[in-house]
Amino acid sequence: MSDAEKETVELGIIGAGGMGRFYANRLSKAGWKKIFICDLPEKYDQLREEFRDTPINVLQDGFQVSRRCDWIMYAVEAEYIEAVVARFGPATKMGAIVGGQTSVKQPEIAALEKHLPSDVHIVSCHSMHGPGVDPKGQPLVVIRQRAPDEKYDLVLRILSCFQSNFVHLSAEEHDRITADTQAVTHAAFLSMGNAWRANFQFPWLVPHFVGGIENVKVNVTMRIYSNKWHVYAGLAIMNPIAKVQITQYARSVADLFKLMIREKEEEFRSRIKRAGDFVFGGLQKDHVPILLSDDILDEFSLSNIPRENRQPNSHLSLLAMVDCWYSLRLNPYEHMVCQTPLFRLWMGITEYLFRSPAMLEDAIQAALYRKEIRSDDMEFVTCARGWAECVSLGNMEAYQKRFTETAEYFSDRFSESTIVGNNMIAMITKNMHK
Repeated sequence: MSDAEKETVELGIIGAGGMGRFYANRLSKAGWKKIFICDLPEKYDQLREEFRDTPINVLQDGFQVSRRCDWIMYAVEAEYIEAVVARFGPATKMGAIVGGQTSVKQPEIAALEKHLPSDVHIVSCHSMHGPGVDPKGQPLVVIRQRAPDEKYDLVLRILSCFQSNFVHLSAEEHDRITADTQAVTHAAFLSMGNAWRANFQFPWLVPHFVGGIENVKVNVTMRIYSNKWHVYAGLAIMNPIAKVQITQYARSVADLFKLMIREKEEEFRSRIKRAGDFVFGGLQKDHVPILLSDDILDEFSLSNIPRENRQPNSHLSLLAMVDCWYSLRLNPYEHMVCQTPLFRLWMGITEYLFRSPAMLEDAIQAALYRKEIRSDDMEFVTCARGWAECVSLGNMEAYQKRFTETAEYFSDRFSESTIVGNNMIAMITKNMHK
């Protein structure tokens, strides 16, 4: 792109949450000279102070951004996208390009189509990661809803500074893939956190919650609960496809648990094998494992429990995920093009378990016969069902309450787990690009 373009094209961001500020800062560092951002009126002075020594200009409201900017991104919560677009959209500059950064695209596109003038172009996007992750090499979905080639090419030039991998999808394709990957993955981690809190446990102090795979579970769960609840609520509740996946995951958890408590070994093994063969049976011999060895994963532990004192876990959360994919006839490897760091980690530990015969056998034996961990698995069943019911009812208030209560329980460890989690994600991202 030319320096002249960076000098003249005006870029606007409506919403200065984590991703809004992330985009503004990255665009500024890339050399774009005319960047304008706004948020709620009460945050105006705070934002002006934050961006005082930068080329980023803070405006009073979305009207000022909409009237002047050539490219505008709505970086607001999915729950409020229509209300915000309805308010500021009609003021959009003629010929501008408008999109959003929400994690659920069909409601966003519908709002843009409904409230923007017909002489405005629509090209939306979604960086498949949070603001704390290096965007280089990460998927960046771009949705061309209505725009001629020159406008679409301009958007790609603007976003090229992230050095992400562009994935060109429709809104419907995007929502299906995120339902299949992000929504159900988040539900599993959210259920773990709820279960640990319900049992008054800190997992890094419990022998059967320590080890390579467990380190991933614990660190990612802490990472999710240290973030904002609405990020996960919007993706789960506003995406109708996500409700199907999350409901099936809770059903798979419960079905497997019923076989466990009755010690129906033959039926349990058969169900696990059938699901495992469906998901992993088609992998070629030269398939490169997503995750590294258990020894390397041990580096990312919050626990001081020595290896020799660790105990087997049922890994019900992982067994149920593969059963869920099988029940829905989903092949998660088909969605790796839109992988998020969290999905890659989840996929990695699941693959690791199912492709390690000795580890899988230990999990099956623990699931069926280790009575001392039965109460933990029972609580996990309860929590998985609770999240599924919350999502099915579309209850944002209940979602927020469940989330924040658990977040408060673990809050003292967030600073440490964030550092460990960032290192873990950096490791898996580096491995991904080899």
